[in-house]
Amino acid sequence: MKITIVCVGKIKEKFYTDAVAEYKIRLGRYCSLEIAEVSDEKTTEAGENENTIVKNREGERILKKIRDDGYVIALAIDGVSLDSVELSEKIAGLGVHGTSHIYFVIGGSLGLSDAVLQRADYKLSFSRMTFPHQLMRVILLEQVYRSYRIMNHEPYHK
Repeated sequence: MKITIVCVGKIKEKFYTDAVAEYKIRLGRYCSLEIAEVSDEKTTEAGENENTIVKNREGERILKKIRDDGYVIALAIDGVSLDSVELSEKIAGLGVHGTSHIYFVIGGSLGLSDAVLQRADYKLSFSRMTFPHQLMRVILLEQVYRSYRIMNHEPYHK
């Protein structure tokens, strides 16, 4: 299985880059992992129209990273909430049904464009809270790693 995390913006803090690097190593025994970063747009205290323009520009960049045959899971506050076992079952089920490439999409500070949400095959919510996209990348990687540990009946702390 190939997993690509498409995300807006770069990670700047060393502790986040170290955590991402660690999970990339850990996940290497379970799947092929790629992180595809797209540049973020500068945001200001603009109105709704300007925010939509920003999300649309970021969305165009995101969609260019996604192949037509990939299964897209968009991280969205209004998505389905799963526990770790359910996420593991979701990933495993996709593989059983022939999906070879899963894209997880993390939006920028304003969220995802309508075009990206429409392209998504599934919307996943980690919480109704908002997290910085840099931290969300680490949280997502940890949960994907945990999913593979669960799938392989390997111990992992609770």
